[in-house]
Amino acid sequence: EVQLVEPGGGLVQPGGSLRLSCAASGFTFDDYNMFWLRQAPGKGLEWVSSVDRWSQSTLYADFVKGRFTISRDNAKKILYLQLNDLEVDDTGMYYCARDVGGRTRGQGTQVTVSS
Repeated sequence: EVQLVEPGGGLVQPGGSLRLSCAASGFTFDDYNMFWLRQAPGKGLEWVSSVDRWSQSTLYADFVKGRFTISRDNAKKILYLQLNDLEVDDTGMYYCARDVGGRTRGQGTQVTVSS
C-alpha cells in the first residue's frame, strides 16, 4: 500500500519558518519525481514545488519567490519542504504527492501563518 505521511506543520508568525517532511512507503521512492502541493482555505489544489528522482532538478511556483526549498533523501524515503519568510497567504494544507495532480498524495499537514 502506498503511504505518504506528512507531520511537521503548525502555527507560525509572518516571517517565520517551518520544515515539512513526508515519509514515503509502499513504493520505490527513487522511481518517482516528487511534489509538494497546497490548498488554501476555499481554493483549489495548487502546485508548490517539484524535485526529480535524483535531486538534480528542482522547480518552484512563482509565488515561492526563493523562500522555499524542496529536497529529498532517497535512502530514508523522505521528502522535505523548508518554508522560510512565511506570509499570511501561505496558510493552507500542504500535501506531498507522487504526481503533480495530487491523485496520490498524503493526508496533508496544516500550515497556519498568523500574527
